[in-house]
Amino acid sequence: MIPSTLHLVFTGLLQTVVAFAATIAFSVIFHTPRRELLFTGLTGAAGWLVYFVVIQSGNGTVAASFLATLALAWLSRIFSFARKAPVTIFLICGIFPLVPGAGIYYTGYNFFMGLDELALDKGLETIKIAVAIALGIGIVLSLPQGLFSFRRRKN
Repeated sequence: MIPSTLHLVFTGLLQTVVAFAATIAFSVIFHTPRRELLFTGLTGAAGWLVYFVVIQSGNGTVAASFLATLALAWLSRIFSFARKAPVTIFLICGIFPLVPGAGIYYTGYNFFMGLDELALDKGLETIKIAVAIALGIGIVLSLPQGLFSFRRRKN
């Protein structure tokens, strides 16, 4: 039997690899230039890894989504300057694993099945996650450019 810590590390790495692959697949659908596919995958994987670690530390999905969005938006800006590409390429593709699609689905499902209380609970949680993602993006995109470019300044 695998010890729980080793199992947790294996699960986290497996989920991160799947997030990497899923982000690249979405990037292809999004018509991302081929030379940027690796970096969009890294962005999505980094965001998911932060999400996984925050969830495993006992925090909720809203806090995990917010912190993961901060990390992947930061990485998106770094890649944007390093690769001389628009930040939206990395940001939109990288956010893919964090979007609460299942929450939207279950909100609608519970609503149409007449389970209004469950629909309301799931809907509010989904809205909180969406707001957390929007705030994380807004915070990082409002930071000055100098924090993300690593050019040497001339005297």
